[in-house]
Amino acid sequence: MNNTISTPSISSSAMLSELVISQWFARKLDKTASRDITAKNYAEDGIANVNKKLLDCEQLKAIQKIANATRNTHYSMTMPWSDSGLRLLTTKNYFSHQKEITGMTQEFMRLVDAFLSDYEWEINKTQAKLGMMFDRSEYPTTEQIRSKFRINLSYIPLPDVGDFRIDVGNEANAQLRSHYESYYQTKLTESMNDLWVRLHKVCKNMSERLNYKDHERSGTKTFSNTIVSNVLDVVDLLKTCNVTNDPEMDRVARKLENNLHMVEPQDLRDDEKLREATKKNIDEVLASLPSLDI
Repeated sequence: MNNTISTPSISSSAMLSELVISQWFARKLDKTASRDITAKNYAEDGIANVNKKLLDCEQLKAIQKIANATRNTHYSMTMPWSDSGLRLLTTKNYFSHQKEITGMTQEFMRLVDAFLSDYEWEINKTQAKLGMMFDRSEYPTTEQIRSKFRINLSYIPLPDVGDFRIDVGNEANAQLRSHYESYYQTKLTESMNDLWVRLHKVCKNMSERLNYKDHERSGTKTFSNTIVSNVLDVVDLLKTCNVTNDPEMDRVARKLENNLHMVEPQDLRDDEKLREATKKNIDEVLASLPSLDI
């Protein structure tokens, strides 16, 4: 039996990464208020729920903001792999990924410490806001709250299709190898397609924002200073995440880098000819991208 696997192996150039973020959102279902609302409106019990904010403070909002930023940074530096939350990370991006997430984790925990130092005071302030809805027993202790905040980052080796071995008999083993080969190829394709989708999004936005003449300048025909860097950021991903060595991905990355590396947003605003030429280059890239039902 021929066990040769034709699926490209990327186990030496990529790994799996999992980011788990836990937070306390300081919200609680108020059963009494929920019953009162339904009764007042002659509705059945359970038809409406009243959720109250146990706390409404800037420290908690800051924690939620850094948590969202950490998750977004993780997503921007990785590609989807499985429904369980595992994402594909190239070895080229490993050190920068670890540095970014570690720094943001440290800031997350610093903000948690700052919040906990004011926790009791914030409870006292909230009592006045909640009035009769305040219930001190609904507030966990400081240590209980601390345990609810955490960021866990894991790196896991990517299984190689050729290393798929299990003691279930030759026929079952062959079936499992075939199943995993199909899964492996599907996930690899989805990860690479994710890069094309990101590129399509930023290029389409750039093309639309540049689509105007000087005499048409208006509030709807403006763009931010990140219009070029947004595209170049994805170009960097194409260069570092092209684990299948797709020549088309390499070609597109080089074309965009050559066309945009000296372009400044203000020059695009001031120079109509540069704006038209840049839009033309971007449109050529858009037209050459794979059809992914975008």
